[in-house]
Amino acid sequence: MIHQSRYIFTFIFLLTLNLQLFAGEGMWVPFLLKGAIEADMQSKGLKLNAEDLYSLNKSSLKDGIVHFGGGCTGAMVSEKGLLFTNHHCGFSQIQSHSTVENDLVTKGFWAKTLAEELPNSGLIATFIIRIEDVSREVFEGTSDTMNIADKEKIIAGNSKKIEAAAIKDTHYSSFIKSFYSGNAYYLYVVEIFKDVRLVGAPPVSIGKFGSATDNWVWPKHTADFALFRIYAGTDNKPASYSKDNIPYVPKHVFPINIQGTQENDFTMVYGFPGTTKEYLTSDGVELIAAHSNPVKIQLRNERLDIWNRKMSANDTIRIAYSAKESSLSNYHKKWIGEINGIKKMNAVQIKRDREQEFEAWVNSDPSRIAKYGNLLAKFSEVYSEMPDLQIASDHYGEAILAIELLYLARSFTTLAEKSAIKSNTIDSLKPEIERLKKTSSAYYNNFNLQTDKEVASRMIYYYNSVVLPKYQNPYFKTQVIKYKGNTDKLSNDIFEKSIFSNEKVLLDFLDSYKPADLNKLLQDPAFKLITEVTAFHRKEISPNLKLQNLKLDSLYGIYMKAILEKDPTKIIYPDANSTLRITYGKIEGYEPYDGAIYKSYSTLDGLIAKNKMGTKDYEIPEKLIELWQKKDYGNYAQNKELRVNFIASNHTTGGNSGSPVLNASGEIIGLNYDRNWEGTMSEIIYDKNMVRNISVDIRFALFIIDKFAEANYLLDEMKIIK
Repeated sequence: MIHQSRYIFTFIFLLTLNLQLFAGEGMWVPFLLKGAIEADMQSKGLKLNAEDLYSLNKSSLKDGIVHFGGGCTGAMVSEKGLLFTNHHCGFSQIQSHSTVENDLVTKGFWAKTLAEELPNSGLIATFIIRIEDVSREVFEGTSDTMNIADKEKIIAGNSKKIEAAAIKDTHYSSFIKSFYSGNAYYLYVVEIFKDVRLVGAPPVSIGKFGSATDNWVWPKHTADFALFRIYAGTDNKPASYSKDNIPYVPKHVFPINIQGTQENDFTMVYGFPGTTKEYLTSDGVELIAAHSNPVKIQLRNERLDIWNRKMSANDTIRIAYSAKESSLSNYHKKWIGEINGIKKMNAVQIKRDREQEFEAWVNSDPSRIAKYGNLLAKFSEVYSEMPDLQIASDHYGEAILAIELLYLARSFTTLAEKSAIKSNTIDSLKPEIERLKKTSSAYYNNFNLQTDKEVASRMIYYYNSVVLPKYQNPYFKTQVIKYKGNTDKLSNDIFEKSIFSNEKVLLDFLDSYKPADLNKLLQDPAFKLITEVTAFHRKEISPNLKLQNLKLDSLYGIYMKAILEKDPTKIIYPDANSTLRITYGKIEGYEPYDGAIYKSYSTLDGLIAKNKMGTKDYEIPEKLIELWQKKDYGNYAQNKELRVNFIASNHTTGGNSGSPVLNASGEIIGLNYDRNWEGTMSEIIYDKNMVRNISVDIRFALFIIDKFAEANYLLDEMKIIK
């Protein structure tokens, strides 16, 4: 039997052969570009080589890419630590600095000096120092026949040692990630900066133009960008926030090209895509499309309807809930598009056809039958046990924890546990009490009781009516019986009687807290409900669901190994897992349905036309209209038009937000921020005719900075190719 690690090495070697690539599809690991991928990129227009994109020996493009906040991407554009990312990636920071009196969300923000730049507690920026294949070392001491639990224990132990050795005597951090469903492991050595400050952001009407109406929908006209600056100590190394810190000098700075783009121009996106599931079986796709997504969509529908109604009627609520609403609505609409795309593409049937082909390959060889003969049947068996469990889990996350009062109450669990230990004194509890004071105060800054009360009524109703009784918490069921099935009255009473409904009452409770007050906390209706439901979830739902997922992980490891074995001369890219990737394609339009032809770019003329519709999501500042009327576009127009957004056939997903879109010379031409709605199923199955990434044309971003914000001093830091 071929050892797992030896097999993956053979596979990596085969990447250097002349292999078939699929246009646009693929998220490629940067240190594995040499060979066929590099050649294919160059055949499609790339003017650089693999060493220019990723190098350990010299400055390369990877040194200008930053993992922004752990969930987005940014690009370095000056030698003074300035970076571009998306407006929505920095929105929570913009919102956190906003008040009704100084509403940065509405009016935007532009720091005129370094001293005016705003610090952001907890915001980090991470650079990749190097990536290394450590599969052989990770698999040391394991075998294919070993018990999965024992094997995972050895892998975890080996990984911990490798990570520690990689950063010994350095200020770096490290982690190891699994690829190809556990068939390979790569080490990442990273440098993490902790002082990242807000420099500039357009008004939300520009940075989020189109809002929910245009989210995931092409054509778009959104200037989804913001500027931040990384600060370092005087040695140019990471340092905690200090007024004495200075702007970081990056190893690579991206030039910005404003010469213009054309249809079919080569493009690539360099960033940190979140997660994809390209190798799901048909049963896995069905679980998402028929069970999980519909539940989450319905629950978010309810929340968004309540939030948007309340936000429209009250500016204080609007500011408090703006970041939360933006985050919630984003994936709500994405899930809808994903289901539509799966159905339109007939993805389940496509997967079944591939599985039939796979089975035919397995059955053509006795040795394969021995290894993979009943693999697909095992998948079906596990997936058949998951829908009701998944629905229960989704309701815990999207209904119960969606009630902000309960979410806050849950954070008091540690205090209750420590108070129950008789040896603990009030002095030993003080650190936890102080933490809760800060947590609670921050929580109430973005909280409205009546809004949450309405949400609670709807969420408790759905939890009661949709989740199977055997997966409902017994305490919750007794409460429903007590209230004779009236879940509205149940939720109202929780809010009326809970100390968590009143900030002053709660903070007074904490100020005077002593271990003897534990019973008051335990009997609080909000605390009791969330702790009971959470305990039941952790005991009955989560372990069972985790067991099924562990079974699936094991099966997918075998399945992925078989896929690699089946097509040894075909490039198989690994699923995205929040690690650095390159994807490439070209600027091109598409035809979403019969009779509709979308060109590859949108213009300020189109933005203004939307503004004239009178829809709230299309409101813009008067100054932008005036600039349009005067056609005061500076150096940023192309053929007398000011282009706003463009689309290309790059394979992207969540996490790619803020990624630089680069031309053939590695110069920034745009910032990735979205996908088209018809292509949102690309995390599961790819359609080259339909999948497009949506980007801000960098010229429109510069136009906003220069002409609209009159912050052209920021442009002086950048290398702009005219």
